[in-house]
Amino acid sequence: MTRRFLDLSITIDPEIVTDPPFMRPTISYQNHAETVAEMHSFFPGLKAEELPGGQGFAASETLTLTTHNGTHLDAPWHYHPTMNNGEPAMTIEEVPLDWCFRPGVKLDLRHLPNGYVATAADIETELTRIGYTLQPLDIVLINTAAGAAMGGPDFLGSGCGMGYEATMYLTTRGIRVTGTDAWSWDAPFAHTARKVAETGDTSLIWEGHKAGREIGYCHMEKLTNLEQLPDFGFTVSCFPAKVKRGSAGWTRAVAIFED
Repeated sequence: MTRRFLDLSITIDPEIVTDPPFMRPTISYQNHAETVAEMHSFFPGLKAEELPGGQGFAASETLTLTTHNGTHLDAPWHYHPTMNNGEPAMTIEEVPLDWCFRPGVKLDLRHLPNGYVATAADIETELTRIGYTLQPLDIVLINTAAGAAMGGPDFLGSGCGMGYEATMYLTTRGIRVTGTDAWSWDAPFAHTARKVAETGDTSLIWEGHKAGREIGYCHMEKLTNLEQLPDFGFTVSCFPAKVKRGSAGWTRAVAIFED
């Protein structure tokens, strides 16, 4: 048996479409030759040719991005100011680390159409199919049709979403971290906007996220490689970056299992 590490995280790359235009990150780079001046600030009077190899360092990538770029873990504060029916919602640096290194289970919902809002029955049907009973603090990953669309022009509108009912099904069973390969835990906004326009029912907006008002939980968005995972029998590591009062934190989500 060999221990395998499967990267579930996407690369932060401005050239790959993983966010709407107003949210896309930018990166500027400095190479080894361009940082010689910075080296002089540490070693005044040193000539460039006196530096080892005549070069500085490649250590000055400057990024402009939000905490929701790339693969990230959303904190309950992202959804609402309160959680657990009135407690102050946790920001990302307050999320218990114990939630972020746990047995994982993958639910394959790739057959559900884009914009579909998954229900508790959909979750239960998939758990029955794979023969798994959820345990408190399991990390539940949702494999949607968005995984195959990652980086393409249709990514933002791809995949099913998790509705209030499905989210509460998970959190009432002790699940505190979930994840999806789609842009959002909820159904893509374009599909939801059409439903709201047709029905006038604004409770459909962000219903999966807003379930966090009742039971605080976290979810990861923009995961990748979920189709390579077994249904269960793996561990997920997804510790978030600590951003003061952050609504989310970038994570290098990894699945660990014996192959």
